[in-house]
Order: sequence, then C-alpha cells, then structure tokens
Amino acid sequence: MNPRNLGLIYRRELKSFYTSFIAYAVIAVFLAITGYLFYNLLATFSVLSFQAQANPMLAKQYNLLNVNETVVRPLFGNISMILLLMMPLLTMKLLADEKKSGTMELLLTFPLRDTEVVLGKYLACLTVLATMLAGTVTYPALLYLWGRPELMPIATGYLGLFLLGAAFIALGIFTSSVTENQVIAASLAVGMLFFFWLMSYSAVFASPDLGRIISYLAVNDHLQSLAKGVLDTEDIIYYGIFILLFLFLTLRAIESGRWRG
Repeated sequence: MNPRNLGLIYRRELKSFYTSFIAYAVIAVFLAITGYLFYNLLATFSVLSFQAQANPMLAKQYNLLNVNETVVRPLFGNISMILLLMMPLLTMKLLADEKKSGTMELLLTFPLRDTEVVLGKYLACLTVLATMLAGTVTYPALLYLWGRPELMPIATGYLGLFLLGAAFIALGIFTSSVTENQVIAASLAVGMLFFFWLMSYSAVFASPDLGRIISYLAVNDHLQSLAKGVLDTEDIIYYGIFILLFLFLTLRAIESGRWRG
C-alpha cells in the first residue's frame, strides 16, 4: 500500500465532504441535538439535587448526586444512538455515488489499490467523526467546572464512542459498496446497525450460553462497559474485528463489481 496514494484519496474525500457542505450539515445537526439532550440531562440533575437536599436518604438510595451516573452515562448513550442515525448520512455517498456517476471505474483505472481507495475514504469519515465528538467535549468540561465528575469514565466513554462510530462507518461503507443508490445505502446501513443494536434486548430470551454470545455480538453492550470506566481489551478487540470485517467485505464487493463489469 502506497501512503502517498492513500493520502491523495483521503484529502480528495475530505475536501468533498466540506465543499459539498455535507460535513457542516451533519456536524451542526449532531451538535444541536446533543446540546439539547445535554441541557435536559443537566436540568434533570439540578432538580434531583434540590430534591436530594430535602431528602438525603432518597439521594443515597437512588444515587441522585452522582453526576457520572445521572448525566455523563445517559449522555453517552444518547450520543451513541444519534451516531447510529448520522453516520449513514456520511457514508451513503462514498462508493454509491462513485458507481452511479461512473467515476468508480475511472478511479480504479489509476495506479491505485482497492485498499488505498477504501481506507482513504474511511479515514476521511473518521476525521469528520472525530470533529463531531470534539465538539461535545465542552459538555463534560462544563460539568467539571461545577460538578467534579470522574475523569476516567469520561475518557473511556469517549474512546468507546469513537470506536462505536468507527464501526458504524465501516458498516456504512460496506452498504455503500453494494448499491448505486445513496438512499438504499443509507437505509441498509441503518437497518443493519439497528439489528446489531437490538440484539442485546434479545439475549434475555435465549439460553444462558446463547445469550452470552448474542450479548457479545451486540454493538452497544461494549460501549456500556467503557462508559463505566472499565477499559476491557475484549471491548476494543470486538470493535476492531467489527471494523476489519466490514472493510474486508467492502473490498470483496468492489472486487466482485469489477469482475461483473
């Protein structure tokens, strides 16, 4: 793999995100929604704090004054759901638009490897994802000024969100590689992501052994561990395998398309 070719694809794709205003729109909507949710969580925490002053036993019983449990963890859960809906908007055009416009065939005639094309586009999406998450760092920063939350769960939670978003992007690139229609690519991505998301709710209806397997495959269960401040290599390995699997499937889809035609 040639790093220069990879850089060319990366810069080309990143430029297309910002010149077409897709990145600006996605980031603006993402920050608007997460900001509103953070405000609601903070307002709820404020109300619970006043109630806790009147009834200390209630605060102890329900852990009302723990800002991590009341604000940070629910915020990370909300952000993860928003990422599930927003990431397909970034990935839907990556390969589907290239195929529809005919530039995919032209791109592959250049001295570029499929791996360089896919990774360049993937890294460009990761850059937009990192920008989106960086915009939310102001939320825990504000909490730290007044609430003194634990820093370790925040750090591991952001790592979990980045890995989760990276997994969503990998799946989104795959769905974009199997169709020329951007809407279909986004719909497939959302459907498949919801499938991996909802698996955790099905684990309780299965046998204990099968339930553990289903829970491991559920994409959101691993984020919950990281949001608690538990840095488990099992969670990181899971996201790594998930990303590599769908990037591999993307490469196979491109190769199959070349053979067909």
